[in-house]
Parts: sequence; C-alpha cells; structure tokens
Amino acid sequence: PEPGIPAGKSSPVPQEKFHVLVGVTGSVAALKLPLLIVELLKIPGVEVKVVTTERAKHFYNAQEIPVTLYSDEDEWQVWKGRSDPVLHIELRRWADLMLVAPLDANTLAKVANGICDNLLTCVIRAWDLRKPLLFCPAMNTCMWEHPITAQHVEQLRAFGYTEIPCVVKKLVCGDEG
Repeated sequence: PEPGIPAGKSSPVPQEKFHVLVGVTGSVAALKLPLLIVELLKIPGVEVKVVTTERAKHFYNAQEIPVTLYSDEDEWQVWKGRSDPVLHIELRRWADLMLVAPLDANTLAKVANGICDNLLTCVIRAWDLRKPLLFCPAMNTCMWEHPITAQHVEQLRAFGYTEIPCVVKKLVCGDEG
C-alpha cells in the first residue's frame, strides 16, 4: 500500500479538469457573462478562465465573475524580461477549448484579418488549431447584415473555428433582429 493509505484502499485517481477559456468582447451581450460563467461552472470537471477586452468591461461587473479574469493590463504586468511567461501563450497552452461569447463586430473583423492588438486577439492568433474554438457573433442587425460580416464569419470558419449562430430577438437598442 501507499504510505498513509490503509491496506486494501486505493488512493483516489485525480480528476483531470477540462479547461475552458472564455473570451468576451464589447457587445451589449457581454451583460450575460456572469450567467454564462455560472452555467459553465455547473458542468462537472470544467475549469474556466476569462479573457476580456477593455470595451467588454463596460457591460458587466467584474465582482460578479467567480473565476480568474484577465485583461490587457495583465499581459504587460506578467512579462518583465526574456525568461518570463507570455500570458497569451500561457492561456493558449492552458485551455482545452476556447469560447468567444459574445464576439462583437470589431473583434470579428480583427480576428478575420489577423490583427492581434489586445490580449484576447493575441490568444486567438496564437491558438492551437487542433483544439476547438467556438465563436458567438453578437451585434446589431444592421451590422450583422452588412456584407463584410458574412465574409468575416466565413474566414473564421475557414480557420477551423466553429460558429454558434445568432438568435433573433428584441435587441437592447429596441430593434428586432
């Protein structure tokens, strides 16, 4: 028997956690972030971390997020010298799956065009394409219906990312769409 474990008893096998990295952007739908995190945490064995854009912070209260929340400021505080970890790479390595919800029109355009000017877009640009990345577009109907949006969504699909389609509902601005 192992030290400290009585004969006939086996040590519990450590449960591997499934790591979900949630990206949140500056769509009004970011209001739902606290609810999304609570629901994800109900799934047994799931561990969650969040990467937020600066604009997304406008729509939720960070005190309502019961997991580690990273933003642009953290990227620059972690790295001080050559041998220090690079946060966007560490987060990519940690995650088994990435979920970007909501994905606003601005960040959609950035990702489709390879722009990586904040922590979230750097994580996505460095993403291991063997792992799933799911994205949930969320924007005003007029923005959604603009021809460039379909091109951007198609580009993300071409990268191998999975779209979780929009739903039609009454929007915060009062429009239906």
